[in-house]
Order: sequence, then structure tokens, then C-alpha cells
Amino acid sequence: MLFNSYIFIFLFLPLALLGWYGLNRCRAYEMAKLFLAVMSLWFYGYFNLYYLFVILGSILVNYLLSFLLKKFSSPKVCRAGLWAGVLLNLGILFYFKYYDFFFENVNAVFKTDFTLRHILLPLGISFFTFQQLSFIIDRAKGKAGHYSFINYLTFVTFFPQLIAGPIVLYKEMMPQFEDTANRRFNSDQFAKGIIIFTIGLGKKVLLADNLALPVNFGFEQNLFLDTPSTLLMILAYTFQIYFDFSGYSDMAIGLGKMFNIELPINFNSPYKACSVKELWQRWHMTLSRFFIQYVYIPMGGSRKGKARTIFNTFMVFFLSGLWHGANWTYIAWGSMQGLLVIWDNLGIVGVKGSNEKMSAKWYIPRWLGWIFTFGFFNLSLIFFGSSSMTSAIQLFKNIFAFKNTGYLFKLAANLDIPEFYLIKQVLTLKFPDMLQYAYVVLFLLLLVISAVVISRKNTLQMVAENPFRKKLCAWVVFIFVWSVISFSQVSTFIYFNF
Repeated sequence: MLFNSYIFIFLFLPLALLGWYGLNRCRAYEMAKLFLAVMSLWFYGYFNLYYLFVILGSILVNYLLSFLLKKFSSPKVCRAGLWAGVLLNLGILFYFKYYDFFFENVNAVFKTDFTLRHILLPLGISFFTFQQLSFIIDRAKGKAGHYSFINYLTFVTFFPQLIAGPIVLYKEMMPQFEDTANRRFNSDQFAKGIIIFTIGLGKKVLLADNLALPVNFGFEQNLFLDTPSTLLMILAYTFQIYFDFSGYSDMAIGLGKMFNIELPINFNSPYKACSVKELWQRWHMTLSRFFIQYVYIPMGGSRKGKARTIFNTFMVFFLSGLWHGANWTYIAWGSMQGLLVIWDNLGIVGVKGSNEKMSAKWYIPRWLGWIFTFGFFNLSLIFFGSSSMTSAIQLFKNIFAFKNTGYLFKLAANLDIPEFYLIKQVLTLKFPDMLQYAYVVLFLLLLVISAVVISRKNTLQMVAENPFRKKLCAWVVFIFVWSVISFSQVSTFIYFNF
């Protein structure tokens, strides 16, 4: 079920809120949590009933392991439980997400003929697997207790963050579900939740979905793009992926507030960063947190010398790329991010006024650091958005071919959106030769609007300052109405694939 759908906003969400607060008002606290978990499973199973068997199987296996760690708590059992939890969770993830990729490459290298299974990837499996993996690791290390099954089920399935994050930790969620103070309706939190949700909805529906039209066409027609169309298509993709994922995260945080549950921040204006390291402190923050806590630090972090620190940093980004998908393009993207962060860590070039405490040989102004950071991130997304390394290399060739064939007109013509209908009709009847230029102007205008939105304060900053000022509330109403009208268009979230 999509957040940006009629069934979610006008049926599912009102039922979920009424049931949650109604049962809590009657002090049926356990029943309220069970109700929320069942509603969340409906939300998840709405995409495909097959997904329910996968997530419930994963939950039962992890909960059983947690129970065994409680019953047999000797050091040997804890070590065995740790390895069992890691292998079970990563094994499930490998089977559904990486099986075909692994054996496809084995067949290519060793000339074998292993049969590919073409397994249907359950939505959000990377998110709920990492969520449970963090819990099991801490359970085995004695850092987490054993909770009731209803609490654990609610923690894993809580629908706002179930499909595409943020990646939540048990220690920030379990206490909230157990705290009876969170069961009372809070009008201030609820109103803030509506505002945050609506702004996220606007990011997704009005910006990301419209930018996706020329972007999808551009990636499919990569052989024919010229230099201007390739550069503008990649810039549009850079904006699209941000509005898509940060929009989802805003909606998730807003929905959490409606239920009086605080979800962690996942984005903090990453495109304002002046170094790649800073960008990754602002982008997909909960994924970075997971890899730092459960990969980087256990591998030694920065405690075992410069060479080991460089290796550990690279491995974190290599695995981050692989986490995003079973394709060499994601590995190339993650590796590129890792190399750029390592470069920042070496401290050869620093940014003036940076919060990073390091001495560098040379310093550059912040504006130049921003240009390098934003530019390199744009180029790295060529790998992220391409279906194959061949397609990615073709896009790089297009950029450095320095040719203009006028393909930008075909790229922009994909912006055939309802809001442009009247202008299109007038131009078709009166000035048909101007129509193609109008599409280009529309495309450039959309990019300018995107840049302006990104340059302003982000959603959480605006709400933290003064959420109930008249101007913001008027914009929220306008965005909500416009977004709901636009629901009829085709829409999907990029991070659903992960």
C-alpha cells in the first residue's frame, strides 16, 4: 500500500488511528499493540500476500532465537546465538536478494550452469532484516532484553517505517511502545505529524514523480542521449532520488508522530554538504548508523592504524552499495563513495569553516567544496540509476562526447503531465512549433524549483521552528489538495526495490 494513495489516506490511516487510540483509551494496551501490528501486516501484505509469509517467517525465527538466548544464557550459547542470528538473517537476505546475482557471476567466471531461480524480492526485506539483525546482535551480547512477542511484532512491523525505513533500533522503539504515556492522543504531536507527512507527500508526488518521467526515459534511451540531455537527466535524477526517499522518510516520521511515536531522522539537507564525508553524515543517516555500529566499529574502526581505518571505511561503503541491490552498478556506486570519503579522511584538502576537526595541507572555500561534493555525487548516481555497467559507461561517454544533437527536446517531451494540459492544447492549436520549446522550459523550471526547495530549510527544521504559523499551514493545505488530485498518476518509490 502506497502512502500516496486514496486507500491509505482515506481508509487505512483513519482506521489505524481510530483503533490505536480507541483501544488505548479503553486501556487495552496489549490489544492496541496487536491491532497496530495486524494493521501493519495488512499494509505490507496489500502489495502481495506472499510477502507476509516471508516477513512472518523472519520474525518468528528471530524471536525464537531471542527466546533461546534468554533460556540458555551461557557465554558459549551467546556466541553461538550471535553467529546463528547473523547467518540466519544474512542467509535469508542472500537467498531472496543475491542468489541469482551470485550464481550468475559464478556461471560467468567458472563456465558453470547453475540454474537461476528468478526469486521475487519481498518489499523492504533489507530494512526489516537489518532491523532484526541489530536486535539479535545486541541480544547475544547482553545489551538487549527479551521482549513479549506482541512488542517484538509491533516493533518490526510498525507500518510507517516497514517498507523503506528509517532503519530503527529496538532501544529507540521498544520503550515507546511500552510507555503508556505515548498512548494518549497528543494534539500538538498529531498536528506536527500531519504537516510533516504532507510536506513529504508533496516532495514525492509533485516533484519526484514528475522528475521521474524524463529520468526513466533517459536511462532507457542512454545510447541516444547527447551531452546536455545526459547532464540534465542526471541532475534531475539527483533531485528525484532525494525527493523520493526524503519524502518517504518525512511521511514516515509524520505518521509516527500521529501515533505519538518518534522515528529517527534520516535526512538532514545532504545536498548542502561541502564534503562527501559530511554528505554521508546527512544522507540516509540510519543506514550509516547501522554500518558504523555493527560493521565499522567491530572491524576495529579507527583504532588500529591508518591503513586499517582506510580498509574499514572502504568496506562499509562497499557493503552499503551491495545492500542497495544485487548489481555491479551498486557496488561501483558504493566503492566510489568510499574512495571519496577516504580522500576526505586523509586531510590533504580541507574546507574552510568545516565542522570537521582536522589539519589539512590546503584549504578551499565552502562554495568550492560544495561544487566538488555535489558534482561528484551527481556523477556517482550514474552508477546508481543504471541497469548495468554497460549503460553507466555509455552515460559517461555521452557526457564527455561534447555533442549536442537536440535530444533534450525528446527528453523534456516526457513531461506530459496533467498540469501542463491546457498550455499544451493552446500551443498545439496556435503555435505547434513552440510546443517542444515549452516542454524544455517546463523541464528547466522543474529543475529550478527543485534547486530552490533544496536550498531552503528542510521539513523538520521548518516544523521545529514554528509549525503552526499561518503561511506554512496554508501551504500545507495547498500541497495536500494538489497531491491528492495527482494520485491518479503512476507512482512508485525508488527504495521499495531495496
